[in-house]
Amino acid sequence: LGFSINQLTLFGMVLAIGIVVDDAIVVIENVERIMTEEGLSPKEATRKAMGQITGAVVAITVVLTAVFVPSALQPGATGIIYKQFALTIAVSMAFSAFLALSFTPALCASFLQPEHEHPKNFLYRGFNRVFARASQSYVGHVGRAVRHAPRWMFVFVLVTLLGAFLFSRLPGSFLPEEDQGYALAVVQLPPGATVQRTDKVMDQLRAIIRKDPAVKGVMQITGFSFVGSGENVGMVFIRLKDWAKRKITAEQFIQNTNRAVQQVRDARVFVVNLPTVRGLGQFGGFDMYLQDRSGAGREALTRARNVLLRKATQDPTLTGVRPNMLEDAPQLQLAVDRVQAQSMGLSVGDIYTAVQLMLAPVYVNDFTYNGRVKRVFVEADTAWRKGPDALQHIYSPSSTQTAGDGTPAMIPLSSVIKDKWTNASPQLIRYNGYSAVEIVGSPAPGHASGEAMKTMEKIVDDDLPKGFGFDWTGQSYQEILSGNAATLLMVLSILIVFLALAALYESWSIPVSVMLVVPLGMLGAVVFSLLRGLPDDIYFKIGLITVIGLAAKNAILIVEFAVEHQRHGMTLRESVIEAGRLRLRPILMTSLAFILGVFPLFVSTGAGANARHAIGTGVIGGMLFATFLGVLLIPVFYVVVRRLLGDRLDGDAPAKPALDAPHTFDSDPRRGV
Repeated sequence: LGFSINQLTLFGMVLAIGIVVDDAIVVIENVERIMTEEGLSPKEATRKAMGQITGAVVAITVVLTAVFVPSALQPGATGIIYKQFALTIAVSMAFSAFLALSFTPALCASFLQPEHEHPKNFLYRGFNRVFARASQSYVGHVGRAVRHAPRWMFVFVLVTLLGAFLFSRLPGSFLPEEDQGYALAVVQLPPGATVQRTDKVMDQLRAIIRKDPAVKGVMQITGFSFVGSGENVGMVFIRLKDWAKRKITAEQFIQNTNRAVQQVRDARVFVVNLPTVRGLGQFGGFDMYLQDRSGAGREALTRARNVLLRKATQDPTLTGVRPNMLEDAPQLQLAVDRVQAQSMGLSVGDIYTAVQLMLAPVYVNDFTYNGRVKRVFVEADTAWRKGPDALQHIYSPSSTQTAGDGTPAMIPLSSVIKDKWTNASPQLIRYNGYSAVEIVGSPAPGHASGEAMKTMEKIVDDDLPKGFGFDWTGQSYQEILSGNAATLLMVLSILIVFLALAALYESWSIPVSVMLVVPLGMLGAVVFSLLRGLPDDIYFKIGLITVIGLAAKNAILIVEFAVEHQRHGMTLRESVIEAGRLRLRPILMTSLAFILGVFPLFVSTGAGANARHAIGTGVIGGMLFATFLGVLLIPVFYVVVRRLLGDRLDGDAPAKPALDAPHTFDSDPRRGV
């Protein structure tokens, strides 16, 4: 596949560690149960267990592989993220199924001991007593629930609506802001400020930053910044200490430093985070272009920009909103009086050449010095190019006038050039064909980038004159694309799982019974993310897709056994109760194994911690809800679907097949063998 060991593939490996053991747990648990309940030898118990569980293992593998197919086919930057994660888990699941169907049965037959021959210690006996009481209570609940199935389906509908409502309240984002161990300070002085004045501000800023104990080093640059080049701009790269050697995160450091630099009165200073993905913007946060779509002109665009910045400063969901460009600066405009120049015998070309030679460095030639080639540049000395008066000392020979010695007369350029000071923008920006200004900023603490972007859009739509629009770029543009594709991605993931199960079981009732558990897992993921203040970003969506597959896995274990028991003569009520009793322990074992496997993501710190929190929080919440609510409602789902097909809750059970009849699976228990 050509993947490297990076954060995305490592995320996939961490989740795969919790998932790949599921198949082995299901096999081993079933073998151990048969050995304990029926007193069979390990080899005979393994043979019987594999006859019961092979279909479930294959179905689980198909589901957990198929659910990631739409993710792996996503285009663009989001597709790169989805693809590495999805294919890592899919390949891991294929190996897991192969091992569970080949090596695990062999190991069970070789290493498991018949525990019914040996008395258990008090810990095992105590645990078994507690679990037996819990299992008995669970069986009683299932019996009551299937008797009042419409009531529980009404509860399920309410839970689904609650999940949809909470999901709509979840703020959107693209990728979480990460603590990368660095921060960036952007400095901009008033237009026309000298480099000496800028250096003074940079030294003051450096002293403020160095006071923070979390700072390891500072590198400052004067005359250049991501907003442009000029004597009045600068930039400071701040390196923080190792994560284990400081008590605050990069986000907290940025907030503290932005408050501290307010004492710098001679410049505008913003301390910002670096982008999570290099190449998608220059800073963290959002990146927007305000466009003049009606051709109102530069001045109108500047007024609209100022209104936007003023409104953004007043909004509590935004912080650090600023134009990512140089402000209008004083410029000296030189105009040649062509009539005067012609009357004095000066050509326009000679005038421009003389101005260029004196006021700007002009490359002349090369020379060799100490074995190295050096370049020669020509310009007037500093004292003779400080201001407009320099034109009085710049001469050009006349073609019509002569001096007393017969040589061409030297005419001062101040005689033919008129100068005027104006304010103008150092750069003219166009975006998608429109005159534009770039606006960058960040969401305020406690808010997501999706909220900040909606606020900026609202300000443009409500407070700016007609004819001004906006476009997103960089990371913000990718966030828009991923948000638009998210709903389709979820629908396709659920549809692919449904079609895979329908093809596997040659039935639509079993896939419906299985897929009804998905909203429970999605509700858990949303609730846990809201409680922790996490947004709906790409990592949350990855966790949500994982929860879809894992929730379906739990339902498959119960539904498959219910179908088998009903097919072997039990009534609908008896089969679903017995399936719930037999499958309660493997469901709890596999779910808790996965939750404990990803728990380090939930509590992690250091580099990339926010991404780990986004995945870990969602999948843990989703699995808790899908497990503890799912085991209560999955039997109800199966009963409701089967009754819609005409099955009765009690009575009219199909004839039990002979013990020596060939074991062939039929997805419709009413047809028998």
